[in-house]
Formats: sequence, C-alpha cells, structure tokens
Amino acid sequence: MSKKNHRGSDFRDFLNEQGVLGEVESRALKQALSLQLDQLLKEKELTKTQMAARMKTSRAAVDRLLDASNFSVTLNTLGKAARALGRKVKIELVPA
Repeated sequence: MSKKNHRGSDFRDFLNEQGVLGEVESRALKQALSLQLDQLLKEKELTKTQMAARMKTSRAAVDRLLDASNFSVTLNTLGKAARALGRKVKIELVPA
C-alpha cells in the first residue's frame, strides 16, 4: 500500500477542500487552551472567583475564557489569565 492510499494522511487536505480547515484548527486550539487553563486552576487550587479577582475581571469573563466553544477571547484577556496563573503567553506564526 503506498502512502497515497493511506486514508488518514489526507484529512487536513479534506478539511481544506471543504473550506473548514481554519475553523477546525481554531476550535481545536481554543479547546486545548481552555483545557490547559482549567488544569492550571486545579493545580493551583484556585476557584473561578479567585481567578477573576487576580485578573481584575468578572467571573463571567473567566467562564467565557474556560468555555471551549467561546471564541471571543482577546489577547489582553489571555495575557491577564496567564499572569494570574504565573505564566506568560507565547504565540508564534509558523509556516502553513
């Protein structure tokens, strides 16, 4: 069986052909980010209310940040969350 016949190798191409690759990648990134933030909250034994106080924002804003389906997160909010957890944000542009 050649690599061209391997079914899983072209999934990104399939998503791209369907015009949804960018959206799928964005959703996956937001979900991974939400999971990482939630894990850090647990590790540091912080409640959402305590996190909001550290970020100087509302608990509703923290809920939005932790909601994997909410894409309205700004870099400013993400930076506040990272600092509240003793972290920093690292974003880089890589070849497509």
